[in-house]
Amino acid sequence: MAKRDYYEVLGVARDTSEEEIKKAFRQKAKQFHPDKNPKERKKAEEEFKRVAEAYEVLSDPDKRAQYDRYGHAGPTQGFDFSSTDFRRARQAYSDFGFGAVDDLFDLFFRQGAPRTVTRQQRVLQGEDIEYKLRITLEDAASGTRMKITAPRLISCHRCQGSGMEPGTSKRACPTCRGRGQVEYRQQSLLGSFVNIRTCPECNGEGEIIEQPCHRCRGTGRVKEKSKISINVPAGVDNGSRLRLKGQGNAGPSGGPAGDLYIIIEVIPHPKFQREGQDIHSKVRINYPHAALGTKVKVDTLWGKETVSIPAGTQPGTVIRMRGKGMPNLNGRKGDHFVEVVVVVPTRLSAAQRNALLELQKTFPETEDQS
Repeated sequence: MAKRDYYEVLGVARDTSEEEIKKAFRQKAKQFHPDKNPKERKKAEEEFKRVAEAYEVLSDPDKRAQYDRYGHAGPTQGFDFSSTDFRRARQAYSDFGFGAVDDLFDLFFRQGAPRTVTRQQRVLQGEDIEYKLRITLEDAASGTRMKITAPRLISCHRCQGSGMEPGTSKRACPTCRGRGQVEYRQQSLLGSFVNIRTCPECNGEGEIIEQPCHRCRGTGRVKEKSKISINVPAGVDNGSRLRLKGQGNAGPSGGPAGDLYIIIEVIPHPKFQREGQDIHSKVRINYPHAALGTKVKVDTLWGKETVSIPAGTQPGTVIRMRGKGMPNLNGRKGDHFVEVVVVVPTRLSAAQRNALLELQKTFPETEDQS
């Protein structure tokens, strides 16, 4: 039997907004509630299922776009539905003010199978933590291995993370009687509903600790400053994040630990400026060397390099040293750019002054700008 058009099921137009679709679903859900249709309960249940299915598709932008384009038999051969597909419908139905949403959907979409309440078995992972690590530009260039001391929560050694004093045990929670869930009955205009929630006493565990561990006070975790070895790869930059799996806070009740994220901060260098993989610096020379040319030793991240200054070098000239910059995380290095600064002396000896006066006579007073 061919499926009905989802827009027709909800009684809305194809260009209806998401809010109007939600409103239409609420009205239809109320209309086909079994308690309002006791004489045609089975028919109402089937219609309600169609309404929920239509809402689940039309309330999801991606599914709605696929449906608008392909209809029921799209490239995925239709939409696969199971009891887990009705999250949006459950939420809208709950927002409308009904009580036992889970009970009602279990009745419709699990073929009336009896609902059983089981204790939740939850294993919680510990929190992720961050540590800001300051390193030099040289360490960032070559990579380094170092040890840090990071404050974190570790599993309590006394109780092995259980939170119980050694030699004691847990007992069934008296509030939920070991089920981990409690039922709340709610009356509405449409009848009586049972709402099932996580037990607030045991947080869904079904058990409570009779005698908490006196070291961790029942939490199963204690604070510690841990020494951790870190390998910093070559090429990191400000804001780089290094993940150390399982080095974060220990999980409650013996759960797995979270991760430790190392946030890199590179200390500003007194001589070098970094721009991506390139390094920039300056070299100061006297003007006779600029005029006649010379060779100078220049500091780089990888040691001193000899740089040739051509005769007639002008102030601000930039000389490029290939492959002497920062590496990226794949090992490929950038370049080092050296700006030539020509120093004009403020004090001259008598010999220097006389030599300059003789030199001055050989030059015109002004340079031709044409």
